[in-house]
Amino acid sequence: MIRDQETLNQLIDVIARFVRERLVPAENQLADENRLPDDILREMKDLGLFGLTIPEEYGGLGLTMEEEILVAIELGRTSPAFRSIMGTNNGIGSAAVVFNGTEEQKQKYLPKYASGEWISCFCLTEPEAGSDAASLRTTARREGDHYVLNGTKRFITNAAVADTFNVMARTNPDIKGARGISSFIVERDCPGISIGPVDKKMGQSGSLTSDVIFEDCKVSAENLIGAEGEGFVTAMKVLDRGRLHISGVSVGVAERLIKDALDYALQRQQFGKPIAEQQLIQAMLADSQTETYAARCMALETARKRDNGDSVSTESAACKLFSTEMVGRVADRAVQIHGGSGYMSEFAVERFYRDVRLFRLYEGTSQIQQLVIARNMIRAAK
Repeated sequence: MIRDQETLNQLIDVIARFVRERLVPAENQLADENRLPDDILREMKDLGLFGLTIPEEYGGLGLTMEEEILVAIELGRTSPAFRSIMGTNNGIGSAAVVFNGTEEQKQKYLPKYASGEWISCFCLTEPEAGSDAASLRTTARREGDHYVLNGTKRFITNAAVADTFNVMARTNPDIKGARGISSFIVERDCPGISIGPVDKKMGQSGSLTSDVIFEDCKVSAENLIGAEGEGFVTAMKVLDRGRLHISGVSVGVAERLIKDALDYALQRQQFGKPIAEQQLIQAMLADSQTETYAARCMALETARKRDNGDSVSTESAACKLFSTEMVGRVADRAVQIHGGSGYMSEFAVERFYRDVRLFRLYEGTSQIQQLVIARNMIRAAK
């Protein structure tokens, strides 16, 4: 489904060089300062990275899913926090507008997302609603030509720097499940929004998450995405794509970790020879390479099916489950191959070990992916 192989190759080469020459050298600065350097942010915008998946008619590149996976793999070769700042504009922060927004909404928001002028974020998780997202409590009460939002969202990526919030809220309190939930675009200057302190996390320093609190926040009815009650269904479509994207990122991180571990094993001497010549080290390298290759094949095959118009709910969940668990194992082996050095912050594997732990949690935990897969299997069998 790749439309123009030569153009895609050029794009991949440009991104790979940018990652190698600009992002990798800035990894420690990002981690130490917990913020993206301004010059790198400008370069990311100039490269078009904020509009990779946004349709071309709205200023983006309009990548297919397969093309997006290939780009995600390249971006995965450096700190995940670099990808995080532009990831919401390409994924969960904009996809609902792309999938289900009005033409007026698309014209207003998508070009600004694509250029990076505006940063978007996705507000679904709450203090009492995470994996069970259908139990969310944030409400949106209709009052004339406005909705009034009340509630708190938790762990919201890019909330501290976002210009718009894609908010899931319950518009029909009589419907307790997913069908009572609607989706809204809320702009940052809307009265009634407040942002909590930046969270202190285990890893992914530089990727900012915070609580977002809505207190009698008035939002124009024009900012409802789709019809009332469609918000959660749209969110699940968004997450299907997001899970594939994270699979690609996981492959890229794993390939980076394998390279770092192999380079170290080739130069580290023990028992009179490089540890790469020790069979137990070779086994860890081989297992990592094999699992990473399997994850790459899964993600690309599923992406091609999605581009072909097939339903890939089960396959996306399987990719996310396998790829994120896989990169956790690869990170663990990379630390083991580095030995005591792998526990030291001067080596990137120590940071990646903490960073990749999040992959198994967000956009649906591994256990949620297992439930999605099994339920889809049972439904198909019936």
